[in-house]
Amino acid sequence: MGQRNPQERLRELAGQRGDSLAALSRMLGRNAAYLQQFVMRGSPKRLDDDDRRRLADYFGVEESAFGAPATIMGFKVPRLDVAVSAGAGALVDSEVAIGTTTIDPRLARSLGLRAGQAGIVRVRGSSMEPGLIDGDLIIVDLASLRPSAKGEVFVIRADGMTMVKRVAAAPSGLVAVSDNAAAPPVTGEIEMVGKVVWQMRVPR
Repeated sequence: MGQRNPQERLRELAGQRGDSLAALSRMLGRNAAYLQQFVMRGSPKRLDDDDRRRLADYFGVEESAFGAPATIMGFKVPRLDVAVSAGAGALVDSEVAIGTTTIDPRLARSLGLRAGQAGIVRVRGSSMEPGLIDGDLIIVDLASLRPSAKGEVFVIRADGMTMVKRVAAAPSGLVAVSDNAAAPPVTGEIEMVGKVVWQMRVPR
């Protein structure tokens, strides 16, 4: 049997849950006839990305059930050949992609990631314990470069070294510190690389 089209799949899932299309339309913040017209008349021809995502989350299915194009079925993030130090800092001349990791596009959206503006790097050292430990893989939003006054975790460069630290915006400039109080202070001018937005830890 061929794959059901989005309209058929929506009608089937709604029937299984006992949900009316009008109620689902209101859940999306639309007028009550929105999904009825989509199912019966094909108008709109395609659901908006946000509507499709919310329906997929609600029914616990993949977005492809509601017509997600293949281009967003997986969000690819390059693995960079960089070990960002949670210690004294690692010298990095260049950042070379050594592969890609595909994450759920819904996770990518929730993190505010955009294609080509994210990378995965490995943590080395203990100065950011207990939050980050040696060997952790972290997703870095390379487009997010402005820390708040309260302090957030960023990958930075200082004195030519690449490291992960907690960075805060102060009246005197950027201040970078380690979470581990025993770690040495950060010296040198700080260059922002990107904000750490997700931690990918292998169970231990």
